[in-house]
Amino acid sequence: MVENKGLGFIEKYLAIWVALCMAIGIILSLTIPQMGQTIEEMSIGNISIPIGICLFFMMYPALLNLHVSELKKVVKNPKPILVTLVSNWLIAPILHAILANLLLKRHDQLIVAVILLGSSPCTAMVLVWGYLAGANKEQNFINTSLNTITIIFLYAPVVALLTGMQNIHLNWIDLAISVVIFIGIPLILGVVSRKILIEKRGMEWFEKSYRPFVGKLALVALLITLIVLFSLNGKTLINNPYELLLVSLPLLILYPVIVAINLMITKLLKFHYPEAATAIIIGSSSHFEIAIATAVGLFGVGSLAALGTTMGLFWEVPIMLSLVYFLKKLREKNFFK
Repeated sequence: MVENKGLGFIEKYLAIWVALCMAIGIILSLTIPQMGQTIEEMSIGNISIPIGICLFFMMYPALLNLHVSELKKVVKNPKPILVTLVSNWLIAPILHAILANLLLKRHDQLIVAVILLGSSPCTAMVLVWGYLAGANKEQNFINTSLNTITIIFLYAPVVALLTGMQNIHLNWIDLAISVVIFIGIPLILGVVSRKILIEKRGMEWFEKSYRPFVGKLALVALLITLIVLFSLNGKTLINNPYELLLVSLPLLILYPVIVAINLMITKLLKFHYPEAATAIIIGSSSHFEIAIATAVGLFGVGSLAALGTTMGLFWEVPIMLSLVYFLKKLREKNFFK
């Protein structure tokens, strides 16, 4: 298995690029308002064709992380894997739904945005966070592979259940279509292309050349998507800037809360540092690409739900970097075994 490298220049300053793209989008909405209208007209249902293409390239690289062979190793040390799954699919979604309901009343699309973020366990950037923290690499690959598979089956039902409990009834068909288009198709293409390319060019070329290339492409697609999202809703945000501040509140509260819960569980179960770090990092992060794509599929590219999910991206990068340094400090103080 080829090791992951640290953060590149784009990834390291991703929060800055995100903020810059938001600003560019807002400026475009004020100076070239017809651009947003043109993009909205190039749509099939709620899905803009240009944005759909960008969303595909956001998702495809993340779904290359599925390592079916790694799943056989779950039985060797299942406890850390189970802790992470419980955090991803029980603790995080429920806490996100509860806090969204408490803090975002009468803002249904923002509630949905928070639930989408809380119900989407990460499968991509956690490989980098784990590498930087000195976490268990094998456990990291197993967990990301499991998350990739479980998202297909659990994401739509969990989102529908949690939104339904708050009397926000999403269209099941639209939700299922979003999962198929933005998760199912990229996953199938990811598995197929991975197999073909490794057979033809070898694992080293795939890991060192192909994956880094499509990873950079994914970040470019993400930034283009953000420009379009904010160009469509720039005037609304200028008139109501509290919307993004409001949706940030539950996210900023929940990150340290979920980290603390996972920290306590791994400490009580007496995990060694590499296993604890992996469980805490994966159990405390979200797959913001899936959340953004689903919000766009359900509500449209110019929706508050789509903009709300971008705040998960905006905050997660600096928070997860801080978590990496925090875990290293705990290791230095022999907090774990």
